[in-house]
Amino acid sequence: MSSADYSARMINLLGLECPPLAAKFLKPGEPVPEGYDNSKKMRYCQALMMGKHGHKVLVNGDNITCPASASAFGFKPLPEKLQNGQMMTGMGLFGNPAAAAKTIGLMPRMKPGECAGVLVAPLAQADFIPDVVVLEGKPEKLMWVALADIFEAGGRHGFQTGVFQATCIDATLVPYQTGKLNANLGCYGCRDATDIPEVECLLGFPAGSLNKIVDGLEKLAEKAIPRSRAKGAYNSMAACDGQH
Repeated sequence: MSSADYSARMINLLGLECPPLAAKFLKPGEPVPEGYDNSKKMRYCQALMMGKHGHKVLVNGDNITCPASASAFGFKPLPEKLQNGQMMTGMGLFGNPAAAAKTIGLMPRMKPGECAGVLVAPLAQADFIPDVVVLEGKPEKLMWVALADIFEAGGRHGFQTGVFQATCIDATLVPYQTGKLNANLGCYGCRDATDIPEVECLLGFPAGSLNKIVDGLEKLAEKAIPRSRAKGAYNSMAACDGQH
C-alpha cells in the first residue's frame, strides 16, 4: 500500500480524529522536497500540530524555537540552564535542580550535525520515505496500535518517557533510534504550545512497521475491537445490577 492507503486504513479502522503524521530526519546535504515551509519560527511539537492540520513543514536549526528539541536533534547545544536543571525547576516541573538535571541527562539525543532538518507532513501527503509515524489520539485508539505491533510476534512494550520532550524525543527520536514503538502521556511543553486536547496522548513507531501494524489492526478489527467497544461484559453487569 501507499502512504495514503496506510493512512486511510488506520483512520478507518480506528476512527482516528487526527491523521497519522510522517517525520523524516534529513541528513546533511540531503535535498529538501518542494513545498515544505520553514518560514515560521516554531517548536517541533508545533510542527506536528501544523502537520495534523494538513501542512508540510521543515524544522531545522534556523527556525526551531525550543532549545530542548533543538538539542535533541543535534541542531544546537543544550543551554546551561536546561542542563543544570535550573530552567525546569524554575518552571515548577521538578522539586529541585538535581532531579531536573538527572532527567534531562537521560534524554537520548542525536549527535551535533547528524541531522540537517526534520520534515513533517500528513502521512497521506508525504512525498518522502518516512522514518517515523507519529499518532496523536485518545488512549483507547492508540492502545490498538500498540497491540497490533505485537499481534504476530507477541511480547511486551517498554514505553519510555521523562514526561518532558514528549513529541521530539518520546514520539519521534526514540522510535527512530530504537526501532521500536513508543508511547507517552504528553508533556508540559506540547500541552502548552499546541492544541492537543487533555484527553489525547501520543505514540510513535518506525515507518518500517506500518505494514505489520496495519495488518494487525485489520485482524483486530475482525473481532477484538468491535467486541471491546460494545462493552458486552460491562453491559451484562449493569443489567444484573439493574435487577436488584
